[in-house]
Amino acid sequence: MGLDADLLQGARNAVRVCMNVGPQDRAFIATDEETVEVGRALEQEARAAGAEVAFARLEEFGPRPMLSLPEALKQRIKEFGPSVTFLAVAAKEGELSLRGGFLHLVMGELGIRHAHMPSITARVLREGMRADYREVHRLTQQVYEIARRARTIHVTSPNGTDVVASFDRNLKWVGMGGLYHQPRQWGNLPEGEVFTCPATVEGVVVAEVLGDYFSPRYGVLADPVTFEIAGGRVGRVTSRRQDIESEVSAYLDSSENGRRVGEFAIGTNIGLTALSGVMLQDEKMPGLHVAFGSPYPDLTGADWSANTHIDVIPTRCSIDVDGEALMRDGRFVLAE
Repeated sequence: MGLDADLLQGARNAVRVCMNVGPQDRAFIATDEETVEVGRALEQEARAAGAEVAFARLEEFGPRPMLSLPEALKQRIKEFGPSVTFLAVAAKEGELSLRGGFLHLVMGELGIRHAHMPSITARVLREGMRADYREVHRLTQQVYEIARRARTIHVTSPNGTDVVASFDRNLKWVGMGGLYHQPRQWGNLPEGEVFTCPATVEGVVVAEVLGDYFSPRYGVLADPVTFEIAGGRVGRVTSRRQDIESEVSAYLDSSENGRRVGEFAIGTNIGLTALSGVMLQDEKMPGLHVAFGSPYPDLTGADWSANTHIDVIPTRCSIDVDGEALMRDGRFVLAE
């Protein structure tokens, strides 16, 4: 059966618009059995753009979950000599180091551009990847210019989120608008966010989607999870689902600094209007997401790290930056 037009349009956006793949490129596409339809769509579009393409499934190199980047996969990538890579795979418990190892290889050792797509699904390719990425990039830059000067950001939502973050000018804001055309540029596709490591956070976040392997396991939560935050750390975690409450608490405790707020972010993909249950896409929906654990120190300049990273998303956010409205009920109120 052939690949449908919507799927290929999303792949075309990823390949040609976001990553600017053309005849001058050598594209390495790493996927897995669960995500092979996405991988094949990316492969088809990369070949159509004139690139030389190599294709591999993770299962060729060992059983899942993989706790690190397999040496044989690393060697195959290096021998191919790509100028651009795609990692389009399902998220598995314990595979953060695998994904981090892939990033270290392609960004640190090879110095190429990279499309990071953990948890990608065919649905996400048909939805979030079909956005107008030139417009997403423009809006992301506009929000970045506002956020990077912020002293405090206050976020509320109808479901009970009420949180205030303050910021250290020595910690960098990062804009991820979706256009990665130069060596050593990368992003999580689908894209659209502005983030930093906050100096501190106080308040409550009521999340309807959870990151890492919780996203494919639970999707959009019928019973949200509440995170009480003080001094930049999660204290109490509550939910009507006691199993999820216990599982999330154990995850937070599984790594040193796992309860610290490592990321405070604003989604900027205006092509998204509803949660899908896939964190890779939902964190880009206009609004807030925060993450506990790794602050991406290489990007933000944070002087600490963690072996875990779990994003959490409230919806219909209202956001004030230093007292000025940035968003109301999930819609930006920016002056043109």
